Amino acid sequence: MRYREGDSPDNLSTLDDTMFMGAAVLGLLMGIGFVVAGIKGKQYWLALWGAGLVIASVLYIYSFS
Repeated sequence: MRYREGDSPDNLSTLDDTMFMGAAVLGLLMGIGFVVAGIKGKQYWLALWGAGLVIASVLYIYSFS
């Protein structure tokens, strides 16, 4: 990878906590959708997978705040 003259990898943007919080909120919303779709479609593996995603997202959001 080439950098501009005078730039170094330390000066480039990096991941921060707000990006991870956004991913956790997105995961929470998707997990809720998967639970609803899994129950309505009688695909219980999808509902369980979505419930796991909801739990993981809620734990991350709780630990962040």
